[in-house]
Amino acid sequence: MYRKGKYRETDKMSDLIGGNYPMLLVMSRFGIPLGFGEKNVKEVCKMHHVDACTFLTVVNFLSDDSHDTPILSDCFSMDALISYLQNSHTYFLEFRLPNIREKLVDAIQNCPKDVAFVIIRFFDEYADEVYKHMQYEEKVVFPYVRGLLKGEKDSRYNISIFKKRHDQIEM
Repeated sequence: MYRKGKYRETDKMSDLIGGNYPMLLVMSRFGIPLGFGEKNVKEVCKMHHVDACTFLTVVNFLSDDSHDTPILSDCFSMDALISYLQNSHTYFLEFRLPNIREKLVDAIQNCPKDVAFVIIRFFDEYADEVYKHMQYEEKVVFPYVRGLLKGEKDSRYNISIFKKRHDQIEM
């Protein structure tokens, strides 16, 4: 059973992981390796140059089924969040999608060849769409957001364009 509720800087990192093991993926995407002993979240984040407020916001958001976790804008780092998202993209494109494809190929090995071909083609087309979407975010959205953080506004782009494209990938 995962812990519900808000994790804090003073909680031991091991308790955070013990209460919600999928947070190991969050840690890795923030660049936090295992081996923190009895240190609390704040100490571990500081040790690995990770913004603790952003880390905890993501952890609390992901561990809250209602997604009512507020974003603490006074301490939240958009740069840290973008780095987290970029690392998430790398994980999905370089590990997760190839792993799913491998398991899919194993699962359909006894199917008729024409059926197996259609299934793999469908998956590969889906993975290609995910790749294109993530590349779009890497090349357009993230630089746009970083520009906004520096006070630079691009008159040719706005976040509603991203929202429209993001809704299309979900379909």
